[in-house]
Amino acid sequence: MFILLGFAALFFLATQTTSVGSYAGDKGYTVTARFDDIAGLKERAPVTMSGVTIGRVEQISFDPQGLDAVVTMRIAPEFDQIPDDSDASILTAGLLGSKYVGIGAGGSETFLHDSSRIELTQSAIVLENIIGKLLFSLGMEKNAQHAD
Repeated sequence: MFILLGFAALFFLATQTTSVGSYAGDKGYTVTARFDDIAGLKERAPVTMSGVTIGRVEQISFDPQGLDAVVTMRIAPEFDQIPDDSDASILTAGLLGSKYVGIGAGGSETFLHDSSRIELTQSAIVLENIIGKLLFSLGMEKNAQHAD
């Protein structure tokens, strides 16, 4: 019984984190954004604005000249009035830590269109880097105290 409940829980989590129902397919328009670090962002990850899913990550590639990640997103056609000075951030959802792209509204009177590029981006926060820096700084403080 315990094993069956475990499999049921895993099935539930898998269906909740890999929602394909809202995937727009070929409808809508594509927008690109460049990030220094995407830290686990996957294709088909949601693109949200104000907490509402407005699209999906369509493609992730590496630019060898700019040395950064280029994320191509497909935005659903009904969301055609997103200001072109909006910003894109890579965020983490819930306890499972799945990544998604969050778009913050800008104030421009012109809107994103097919093949637009979002210029203002914020890369993912990598928890391992933060913990490493914290431990390093604590170690340096401890060494400084022992030297006195």
